[in-house]
Amino acid sequence: MSAAPETEAVIDRDYPVTPVPQHARKGFFSLMVVLLGFTIFTPTMLAGAALGQSFALNDLLLVILLGSAVLGAYVAILGWIGARTGLTTVVMARYTLGTRGSKLASILLGGTQIGWYGVVIGTIGELTAQAFGWESFAAKAAVMVVVSALMCATAVYGYRGMYWVSLISTPLILILAFWVMFRSLDEVGGWVGLAAVQPDASMSMPIAVAVTTVVGTFVSAGTQAPNWTRFGRTGRQAVLACVIGFLIGNGLMIFFGAVGAITFGEGDFVLVLFNLGLVGWGLFLLFGNLWKSNADAAYSFGVAGAELFEKPSKTRFVIIGSIIGTVLALFGVNEHLPQYLGLLGTFIPPLGGVIIGDYLARWRRTQMPEGEALPRANWVNLGVYAISCALAWFAGEFGIGIPPIIGVVAALVLSFALARLSPRRPLAG
Repeated sequence: MSAAPETEAVIDRDYPVTPVPQHARKGFFSLMVVLLGFTIFTPTMLAGAALGQSFALNDLLLVILLGSAVLGAYVAILGWIGARTGLTTVVMARYTLGTRGSKLASILLGGTQIGWYGVVIGTIGELTAQAFGWESFAAKAAVMVVVSALMCATAVYGYRGMYWVSLISTPLILILAFWVMFRSLDEVGGWVGLAAVQPDASMSMPIAVAVTTVVGTFVSAGTQAPNWTRFGRTGRQAVLACVIGFLIGNGLMIFFGAVGAITFGEGDFVLVLFNLGLVGWGLFLLFGNLWKSNADAAYSFGVAGAELFEKPSKTRFVIIGSIIGTVLALFGVNEHLPQYLGLLGTFIPPLGGVIIGDYLARWRRTQMPEGEALPRANWVNLGVYAISCALAWFAGEFGIGIPPIIGVVAALVLSFALARLSPRRPLAG
């Protein structure tokens, strides 16, 4: 990968296709705020609602803990690599898959984030219309377009914009979410009453499917954690920030959704607030929460576009992706969220697994330096990715184990082993 000229590097202060220099690195608190704000994401509650109707409390907690632990560990390792290399996930893929093979990662990760962006925009339009009793499509569409423009502008502003939005909104949202949770517990007689509620037999779900659902809530976004952890000063800071964001933050949102489904028959706290007559607070939770999360999604497909077309700035790709996501929202992409989560839980993790295995075997000592001569396609790692996806898919189809874990482990082990058999770079000691 050739180094970008000095004049191009200043075009975008978020360094989408080059390593983040030391003078631009952030401290632990900044990383934690950004990642926690990323995962405090109300649509995640919809996955929790499905789990809440399918499991008794003890089993529910086990599923959430296991799924969140898998997600948190996976993201923490990728975040550690991001902080050490200073690179985004899609740029790291150049070293793992080749300069042309990495385009697969850019399309896959950027495309899924555009889909998430559309899901969020559609959710905002639907819930806002419900709050005000609007029935016309024009009213919903106007809301979608306006909020999309706001989120797009935040992503264009970059890391700093997302940090300040998250710093202000996340604590307020968490306070409100915990209040609603305790209000929900009052409806069923506290924790004892919650534990006594029996799951709906018609909504039963295999453990592997449930864990896949938990992992799938943020596995695509988690695979792109290096987009933010590359701003970290140390790998240790990045790991801790990822654990707080993806294990604790994401796990809480799933649990909140499950509690809402058990007590009110509604997993989304925004709708719970609406049902309690607190429309204003519901809208605050909706906009404050989704503004930050969707700006992150826009940022992700922006840097993916910069890598895909080898441009030094993410801005045009943030704008184009936001337009595409908004159009998807207008066509109702948010109605297909469960199927979307299942696909993400199967096909995204192996990509991260290949990057992790290849990094540990070949790049840990040299940290993927600029100017390295790279092949157009690393067919070995591309083959590992395809095989790992197939294994994860078959595992899901035949109910064998937990597909996301199978995909990640297979990709990590195979890519590491094959790199050790024929290393092209010095191995880590």
